[in-house]
Amino acid sequence: MATLHANRLSRIAVAPSVTVLLVWMIVPLALTVWFSLLRYNLLDPGTESFAGLGNYRYFLSDPAFFKALFNTLAIVVNVVGASVVGGILLALLLDQPIYGRGIVRIMIISPFFVMPTVSALVWKNMMMHPVSGILAAGMTALGLTPIDWIGDLPLTSVSIMLAWQWLPFATLILLTSLQSLDQEQKDAAEMDGAGFVSQFVFITLPHLARPMAVIVLIETIFLLNVFAEIYVTGTGGTAGNLSYLVYFQGLLNFDVGGASAGGIVAVVLANIVAVFLIRIIGRNLDS
Repeated sequence: MATLHANRLSRIAVAPSVTVLLVWMIVPLALTVWFSLLRYNLLDPGTESFAGLGNYRYFLSDPAFFKALFNTLAIVVNVVGASVVGGILLALLLDQPIYGRGIVRIMIISPFFVMPTVSALVWKNMMMHPVSGILAAGMTALGLTPIDWIGDLPLTSVSIMLAWQWLPFATLILLTSLQSLDQEQKDAAEMDGAGFVSQFVFITLPHLARPMAVIVLIETIFLLNVFAEIYVTGTGGTAGNLSYLVYFQGLLNFDVGGASAGGIVAVVLANIVAVFLIRIIGRNLDS
């Protein structure tokens, strides 16, 4: 009886916070769904009418949608692949007793704390500028023609910026896991004559499987919503993803209904990817 009373009190105690959270999530989503069913143009206010699923048909049949979907997936694959591979290499380096290891760790991790807009501006104007950028100066010094990264390789440029930001996160997670690796296991492998490659393939990589799965999951969820780097660099026309396409429909094309439909489509796709990854990674963690 006392347990039932305690459970009832605990439900009553958490009810206000749960209600606020539900309202906080459901109200914006419900409004977005409602707007997605309207013919609603900001240049013609007061003439909204019910459009049914017309906005969804328009958004899903637009060639820009397939291009944005491809760019979204390409950015995710490029950045996750680069951060996992680069993170493993940097974690192996930082795990060694090198001189100034503490300072090197701070320098490598610091890009993760730079704001996305600042990162995009730095890469656009100081690193990738075809005239005054550091990469252009390096190529000129080598006798090569500088590359207009933003203009000629927009998708690659955005992927490089994002990989620079997310590589420290992967490095930090992998380094933490690497330092928990049993040293006696490595010593036993060395006594059996196993070289560095064999130890890496049969001991280190299996040990890093779980943190790699976590990195893939977290980075994928965040990278599906990238916007600042594409907006600041002005690459939305060529490297625009789903987030940028929704912004374009809503604030540049003044089509609130189409933008809302795009937002709902993006939410559904993101949830499908998230559920798919969680199921795969959950099995990996259980095993």
